[in-house]
Amino acid sequence: MTADIADDPGLSPEEAALRLQREGYNELPTTERRNLLRILFEVMRQPMFMLLIGGGAVYLLLGDRIEAIMLLLFASLSVVITLVQESRSEKVLEALRNLASPRAMVVRGGRRFHVAGREVVRGDLIVVAEGDRVAADALLLSAQELMLDESLLTGESVPVRKIASDADPGVDMAVANADTAPRPGGDDLPSLFAGTLVVRGAGLARVHSTGIRSEMGRIGGALRDIETEQPRLQQQMGRFVRNFALIGAVAGVLTVLLFGLLRGSWLEALLGGIALGMSLLPEEFPLVMAVFMAMGAWRISQARVLTRRASAIEALGATTVLCTDKTGTLTENRMTVVAFVGEGETGQPAILEAAWQATPRQPTDPMDVAIHASARSGSGLPPATTAAPPPILHSYGLRPDLLAMAHVVAAGPGGAAAAFAKGAPEAIADLCGLSADARAAVRAQVEVLAAEGSRVLGVARTAALEPTLLQSLPDSIAVLPFEYLGLVAFADPLRANVPAAVAECRSAGIRVVMITGDYPATARAIGLQAGLDVAAVISGDELDAMSDAQLAERVKSVQVFARIRPEQKLRIVQSLKAGGEIVAMTGDGVNDAPALKAAHIGIAMGGRGTDVAREASAIVLLDDDFGSIVKTIRLGRRIYDNLRKAIEYIVAVHIPIAGLALLPLALGLPLILTPIHIAFLEMVIDPACSVVLEAEEEEDDVMKRPPRDPESSILLPNRIAWAITQGFIVLALLSAVLISAAQMGMAETDLRALVFTSLVLMNMGLILVNRSFSASIVRAFLRPNRSLWILLGGVAVLLAVSVFWPPARDLFRFGQPHWDDFGVALGVGVLSLLGLEALKARWFRGGAAQSRVVTPQNG
Repeated sequence: MTADIADDPGLSPEEAALRLQREGYNELPTTERRNLLRILFEVMRQPMFMLLIGGGAVYLLLGDRIEAIMLLLFASLSVVITLVQESRSEKVLEALRNLASPRAMVVRGGRRFHVAGREVVRGDLIVVAEGDRVAADALLLSAQELMLDESLLTGESVPVRKIASDADPGVDMAVANADTAPRPGGDDLPSLFAGTLVVRGAGLARVHSTGIRSEMGRIGGALRDIETEQPRLQQQMGRFVRNFALIGAVAGVLTVLLFGLLRGSWLEALLGGIALGMSLLPEEFPLVMAVFMAMGAWRISQARVLTRRASAIEALGATTVLCTDKTGTLTENRMTVVAFVGEGETGQPAILEAAWQATPRQPTDPMDVAIHASARSGSGLPPATTAAPPPILHSYGLRPDLLAMAHVVAAGPGGAAAAFAKGAPEAIADLCGLSADARAAVRAQVEVLAAEGSRVLGVARTAALEPTLLQSLPDSIAVLPFEYLGLVAFADPLRANVPAAVAECRSAGIRVVMITGDYPATARAIGLQAGLDVAAVISGDELDAMSDAQLAERVKSVQVFARIRPEQKLRIVQSLKAGGEIVAMTGDGVNDAPALKAAHIGIAMGGRGTDVAREASAIVLLDDDFGSIVKTIRLGRRIYDNLRKAIEYIVAVHIPIAGLALLPLALGLPLILTPIHIAFLEMVIDPACSVVLEAEEEEDDVMKRPPRDPESSILLPNRIAWAITQGFIVLALLSAVLISAAQMGMAETDLRALVFTSLVLMNMGLILVNRSFSASIVRAFLRPNRSLWILLGGVAVLLAVSVFWPPARDLFRFGQPHWDDFGVALGVGVLSLLGLEALKARWFRGGAAQSRVVTPQNG
């Protein structure tokens, strides 16, 4: 350790606050956040809101203040609904941004205390200790056996040793540019990097780079060079709304002109034009998109998954390839010792003791934890040994040129000592100077264990070391006289739900590809247990030797990639995409971020992932469980199905509304629907197409169809033809009721009440018909959906109030209720429901799946 720095008081709290204000928070850039005022402004710009305000103004000019107030109330209610749903979406995103925010210990004003990691500033003194994640890039001023895992930046799993700098750079130190900045990797360097993990020791360091200026931020900034896939669904909806809005505007203007010229009442003509414009304007689409995306993100979060981008929900149903790592995703990330293989007469106790002596006394690595657990077990070491372990005299860390670590441990009275080592079997073989035949035997044993899915470490020890050697230990363990003892095998058990999840993916037409850094034999064994095709396994070295064309051909069939370095993942993803696949990709490290962003759906690990990986991903997996990914795909397909149902319902219900706005004008009859009637209907349609249909359960075959073609439109021709047919059937029945009642000389107010009641009841029937692609009317009533029955009950109550309560009846310009008229309305409502259900069964008979799914190009 360097001397005379313990008394450094660090920055003053005032200086730290000033730097925080001037240089910004120690965090990566996030997407722009929307507050309530911005959401409100967006809602008030919507055409439907403008039409409701316009209708209220016309009513005021006509002297109908009550109608004007009601329209304004409807407009306000529409704003409130949208605000609530949009705000919920923003809260989901905010919950993700605040996920697992790290903390840091800083020295300020001579005092040590914890602050949020995002509040660390340049010049801060930070204290790091075993188990801490470094908050910012810093220069090490003091260190004690400090070793860090920098694999999040380098991809190398071997911890690196850090040493203190000889000189304090001072509080104003900053890295001048990217070319001269220190880089992660390598032993005996004084640089610490944000996001890396302290696996041993402690130290004091001075921060020189925060946020986007850190090494992690530099890699995160480079992600902007990769284009993010644009959501096709939003583009489709935008074009659809724009076209219908244009049609509605033209039709509304023509209606005003014709009504005004033919009847001479321009204010009433304006009301008719507004009513027609409202009937044709599909204003529900923006609301449906907001609700489905927000509720979709919420439902997915119930499966322990957070959604960062709404486009991911859209893409989930189109996924054809799911790339996943092994450790912690397919497996439980819970290492246990499963076997000891000794050399000659060496038994299990000697191998276990040597492995335990070479392990840190406070382990953090999963294999070290497993060794400690085995040592404490009944078949392990004597309790006295583990309860009072001998002191470690010297530690040797892992080095890039020697993948082994060792401890020199006091071995008895009189200053006796011995060294114990563990590491990669080939490294231990080199350390012990094994002969070629002995190496071949060890290699064969490793292959046998790896074929069973085990990870393997070699173990060695020395005899008692000479006292003269202890007085001046060498810098490297390579010169110590080690004797080979044997192998320790570890198993990371497969998660119990993985085989079923893989089988479900297969039935859904999704190919699961495992990408791991383990030995090919280990990867093959785990893949076999998971239910993957392990006939062919590609290693990282083989991948490097392939041309892009060769790799593109091989990735079409290979399901297991082994000994893959993190930077090779991007090439695999790009090759799959070039072959027409829709790729979902899991990752956790900073160096996984380019592959995550390049994939159509990037899935970051929430338990062990980094901020950069999360920023690059569309989805964050909170429990790192493969089963949760499959649940998310199932939910994604359900959400997309229900979105189609909502769109078809919207198309169907707007046809009779628009027809009733035009038909009286064409037949010379009084206006049936005015803006207040359509506003009432919108208060039914909005929750029906958003909340009710969004909550529908998935179809029975949701995970038995091939993935959806991402190039296909959400408005499939057969489905839209069905929606239009529904609308015109309902309009035909309403037209028959209107014309028949008018020919019978029914009064205007009674006629309006009859037709409006019939329309509301038929609307309720359309909701039931569109609940399912294939369910019968009986199942439509039995399928659980609490929101549906709340809506239908509420609509029935409001309809009864509007028809039977005199003040409401006057507001809607209805006549006295007649039970025979109500019987007619109920009759045509039931007739339309039964007729549409019968037609639906014939419409999709034998070809329902084809009407819903388009097979992807390479699926």
